[in-house]
Amino acid sequence: MGKVITIGLDIAKHVFQVHGVDAAGTVIVRQKLRRSDLLAFFERTEACLVGIEACATAHYWARSIMALGHRVKLMPPTYVKPYVKRHKNDAADAEAICEAVTRPTMRFVPVKGEEQQGILVLHRARELLIRQRTMLINALRGHLAEFGIVTRVGRAGVSTLITLVEDDEHDMIPAIARDALLAVVDQLRDAHERCGAIERKIQAWHRSNVQSRRLETIPGIGPITASAIAATITDASLFRSGRELAAWIGLVPRQNSSGGKERLGHISKKGDAYLRRLLVIGAHAVLRFARNGKASTTKWAATLLARKPYKVAAVALANKMARIIWALLTKNEEFKGQPAT
Repeated sequence: MGKVITIGLDIAKHVFQVHGVDAAGTVIVRQKLRRSDLLAFFERTEACLVGIEACATAHYWARSIMALGHRVKLMPPTYVKPYVKRHKNDAADAEAICEAVTRPTMRFVPVKGEEQQGILVLHRARELLIRQRTMLINALRGHLAEFGIVTRVGRAGVSTLITLVEDDEHDMIPAIARDALLAVVDQLRDAHERCGAIERKIQAWHRSNVQSRRLETIPGIGPITASAIAATITDASLFRSGRELAAWIGLVPRQNSSGGKERLGHISKKGDAYLRRLLVIGAHAVLRFARNGKASTTKWAATLLARKPYKVAAVALANKMARIIWALLTKNEEFKGQPAT
């Protein structure tokens, strides 16, 4: 029996499938394992290359298997799918992973550390609380509108609604409805306070991280965006250029070209949707001051804004910000801009 040099591991919650081959591609092991038996299996196996799809819990298992001396590579599931033969099942998936991980043109996902994943959990929790806060505000506005109470949009309008709900000296709101609305107000305050606490933790990590503080020097990028980028992009050198990073985020036109004719559409919206949204929001902030700004990036945005619609200019500026991010991360420099002309 030959020595296993490559293993394809299909992970799940409780049942894992292993597919191992030798140097000649001959199948040596094809086995189904329970969760409690997985690490014991890799302890018994000599060091080899292990391929895993970059999905839920993949980074945890990658770190655990790497600690046992193996070389682990994570791959996007969409890049593994073409190697699946006929019907989909755990054994076929593990075989496809084993085949895909040895391809010379395959693209891999860097394994994230616990600290990076922890910061990203803070970001995801913040996003969840913001969505819940928005839902509560919309519910409060909708319920009070049924009683003819409508206020201005924004934070001031919400404060007015909360004051009306908590003030029991008027009869604008029925008592039976007021009890329910008080519970909504309590939930709204709790979500707001918890969101603020998470943001303070993100700010603290941002101040302690060199890469994150370096990214903050780019116009349109604040601590939230900078920390999210620093925790997500572990190694910018894996991207060959700034355009490749922008394409990974999903800030380049979608192509449907053939026969030498280029057909470009809207942005592809592939990659990391959270980073893309943060960059586009930052670009909107820059465009608000584009006409009076002095930085070269702002002047470029102002020139583009004179020729293109506002949202098109915002996406173009977000694309340029992604390229600047790649340059700063690969060269370990801060954004200096160019002198005004």
